[in-house]
Amino acid sequence: MIKTFKMKLYPGMEAEYEKRHNELWPEMIDMIHEHGGKNYTISLDPESLILYGYIEIEDEEKWSRSADTPINRKWWDFMADIMETNADNSPVCKDLKVLFHLD
Repeated sequence: MIKTFKMKLYPGMEAEYEKRHNELWPEMIDMIHEHGGKNYTISLDPESLILYGYIEIEDEEKWSRSADTPINRKWWDFMADIMETNADNSPVCKDLKVLFHLD
């Protein structure tokens, strides 16, 4: 199953966002895999600062449980200063509808 979504960076935070993801914590990688996520890509539109995410997941319900893990909550707190977030520091995230996919 493919999941796509968008988020938004604060101005001037492009390099910091990339740096933090290039140094992604091993526990975060493990949590993503344990909750059925793989082939995860995040791209940036530098004009709008919109981040576009793509991830392949095994099951929507299994993946949704990843949000409540302590490591995910820690990651949200770590990223809150560089991107738009909700009151609980989760990223403001909008799911996108997949209209076409070719393997």
